[in-house]
Amino acid sequence: MRRAQQGDEDGFTRAYRLVNPLLIGYLRGLVGDEAEDVCATAWLEIARDLGRFRGDGAGFRAWTVSIARHRALDLLRRQKVRPRKSSTELDDLPHPASPDLTDDQAFQALATERVLAQLAELPRSQAEAVLLTTIVGLDNPSAARILGKRPGAVRMAVSRGLATLRQRLSLRDREITDGESGSPSDPRPSDLRPFARQPPVVPTPGGLDD
Repeated sequence: MRRAQQGDEDGFTRAYRLVNPLLIGYLRGLVGDEAEDVCATAWLEIARDLGRFRGDGAGFRAWTVSIARHRALDLLRRQKVRPRKSSTELDDLPHPASPDLTDDQAFQALATERVLAQLAELPRSQAEAVLLTTIVGLDNPSAARILGKRPGAVRMAVSRGLATLRQRLSLRDREITDGESGSPSDPRPSDLRPFARQPPVVPTPGGLDD
């Protein structure tokens, strides 16, 4: 981060590569196919104000998400629509078949894709809480500051959101089982437990604190 703030292009590129997939995943849960355009607008603001940022890598992640969220809400206010599901592939998230991922990471990435596909059906308060704490990897206090809520309220929203996702994924698994056949590699509802506890997988070298 220090290098990026000092105008080092490689430092900024590293920060971008680490954070951008998380922003795209978060924004797709809010604005669907508009995510990349909103993210690009957010990065212009991030680059402009980078010199004023104070904090570590985790703080930078929270700061960038806050900026991206404001730009997403601006778009939603203009469109006057609820967040909608993306119809595009989640190409900016680590793909389960990537040779750079371990088996555990690939499994988590597959679970992430399935969960993101269901998030648009949740109430927005629950969807955002789940996105911020699982996709972006923020802790409850950081997510609460972004959402303007108390940490306890965020914790409750995450719990309810994940419970609903487990129920819906369980129903989908039963439908697969009763139908033709399901892929043995598909993550099951119980896989949301490690998914919820772990930070998002972004297989890029280096870190934000450099």
